Amino acid sequence: MLRLAAIGFFLFPTLARGSENGFSWTDPVFPGFWMAWTPVTLVFFVFIFGSIAFMGFLEWRNPGGAPRHGILGLRTTRGDRLFIWLLGSVYIFFAWIGFFGTPLWGALALAIAWGVFCFARV
Repeated sequence: MLRLAAIGFFLFPTLARGSENGFSWTDPVFPGFWMAWTPVTLVFFVFIFGSIAFMGFLEWRNPGGAPRHGILGLRTTRGDRLFIWLLGSVYIFFAWIGFFGTPLWGALALAIAWGVFCFARV
């Protein structure tokens, strides 16, 4: 547990020391770095890479991608369904921003529902 706290202190210096005004989702995690790594972008990339790693693990455990014929008339594998879900989620978020603006909690709920639909039916 102590190692995890030390790693967190090293990876998230802004979160570990706190800022004068408290926590902010838009303050850079690594000030002065060439890319503005905010906590949101860090969580996003960790999620994407984690999803790819999880799909690789599932492929290692059960090769072939578990193809099935879905409601859209497509024969898809796990990777196809992940791609359809991620691409559809992008369109959901863009449409939400265009019609409603922020906050994006409704778009997140719709994207999760779309993911459940994709992996259950598509």
